Amino acid sequence: MMNIPVYSIVAFSGTGKTTLLEKLIPELKSRGLRVAVIKHDAHEFQIDREGKDTWRMTNAGADITAVTNASHAAVLVNRPVSFDVLLSMITDVDIILTEGYKHGSWPKIALFRKASGNPLPISENGYFAIMSDTDTDVNAPCLPLDDIAGLTEMILADIK
Repeated sequence: MMNIPVYSIVAFSGTGKTTLLEKLIPELKSRGLRVAVIKHDAHEFQIDREGKDTWRMTNAGADITAVTNASHAAVLVNRPVSFDVLLSMITDVDIILTEGYKHGSWPKIALFRKASGNPLPISENGYFAIMSDTDTDVNAPCLPLDDIAGLTEMILADIK
């Protein structure tokens, strides 16, 4: 098993998980960390474009299609892949952040907005931190939604 720490950003749809990640990633990078992100998507998604070579190879039946150039690479696994298998594929980073995966065993950073009308995404008191615009009655550190530096400090203290 790998030793890269994993933290999940959890909340109901539309609460701001992606926005939080957009702010947290550069903050972690500014502290010298190499960051990976895994996004859970509950819907069918398409990252390849119809008619392109990789699409054609996948449609021809390739189980895995990879594409690379001088600046990035992508591996398309054309079958279901478990979260544990995805984790095992990630190397050479200091931290893995997920968007979603609220039922995993790793620390959860929840987003809670009072105006959303939604409760916290899981009922257990196993949160690493809660980012919120209001106080919560959960036994976890609660930070303002915009306190990205504070959240970063908590993460850095936890992984050291």
